[in-house]
Amino acid sequence: MKATLKLGNVAGVAVGLHWSVLGVVALLVTVVSAGMATAFPGRPGAVYAAAGVLASVLFLFSLLAHEVAHAIVARRNGVEVDDITLWLLGGVARLRGESPTPGADFRIAFIGPVVSMAAAVVFGLLASLMAWVGVGPPWLQVVAYLAGINVILAVFNLIPAAPLDGGRVLRAALWAWRGDRTGAAVWSARAGRAFGLALLAVGVLSFLFGHGSGLWWVLLGLFIVVMAGAEERQAQVGSALSGLRVRDVMTQDPDTAPGETNVEQFLQQTALLHRHSAFPLLDESGRLEGLITLNRMKGVDADHRADTRLRDVACPPDEVPRTEPDEPLADLMPRLGGCTDGRALVFSDGRLVGIVSPSDVSRAVSLRGLGVEAEAFSGRTAPKLGE
Repeated sequence: MKATLKLGNVAGVAVGLHWSVLGVVALLVTVVSAGMATAFPGRPGAVYAAAGVLASVLFLFSLLAHEVAHAIVARRNGVEVDDITLWLLGGVARLRGESPTPGADFRIAFIGPVVSMAAAVVFGLLASLMAWVGVGPPWLQVVAYLAGINVILAVFNLIPAAPLDGGRVLRAALWAWRGDRTGAAVWSARAGRAFGLALLAVGVLSFLFGHGSGLWWVLLGLFIVVMAGAEERQAQVGSALSGLRVRDVMTQDPDTAPGETNVEQFLQQTALLHRHSAFPLLDESGRLEGLITLNRMKGVDADHRADTRLRDVACPPDEVPRTEPDEPLADLMPRLGGCTDGRALVFSDGRLVGIVSPSDVSRAVSLRGLGVEAEAFSGRTAPKLGE
């Protein structure tokens, strides 16, 4: 998931907000404001609205602390972190690669609920201090509310079901017990899917009995089911790609195009003469200007193709996944997606040397499924037509 609004860096990790975070902000402002107005009537409406906004902001900081903790512990255990994005249903820290050991997997997962529980303690102590010095409603209640919601966040995340932190803890435990990381990830994902279906059932029943929280449970259940399914597929694909490196599957020396070329000229002079559907854009000095795909060009109206440059509609350079020839292919997989339609560019010593596409990965998975060992991929290059 890509951030819509980039906020900067925390502990060396890029942090951003997805537009959907407005949903949780609106929900908290509405719920807290209405609750305070009911519990403590007679105050100006602006006071209740301010209480709701304060609760939302503090909750987002709580989520950020949770995700930053994951990122810091991941880096200390040798796992790089791409970024952190806060969105409708919480936060996501995108890790580059997998944990090297079950112990590292456990530490990276468990620290999130620990930090949430620590935040609950801090808010609880602050609420006690506020009560002692005589700070009254609704500010005392807002802080106490944050203490409670962080307890709920910690406990919920410890449920042993992927993609929750508890699912990662379960994966680490099964991995340590049976020595099979892929099998552990699959069982954790299946537990997550079962839990997500249970939440869906709760949401549907809530609708039937007229409870307003049904929609929230349905959304949460759908999210968990979808993410758990994706994790199971990723684990199975990762197992199939075990031992392969980027250099083993990449297309070497991909065809490129200059960013100042207009779309009409590119379609007539380049796209029709090549079978590729994605082209890196390089300037005169070899610097990456983006990645253009046929899908990106579909959004350009035919009447404007002649005056639209490729760089204006290409996937921006900072959104193009980059890798190196010796990176394990399984580590690259979680970064594929977004505006590049599943492609990544391969650089060596700052120079573009290859491209990895979904068809490259699919072919590798198929060959491994046919029993071709990883060693057979190394050093092989495709012959030219006619050879």
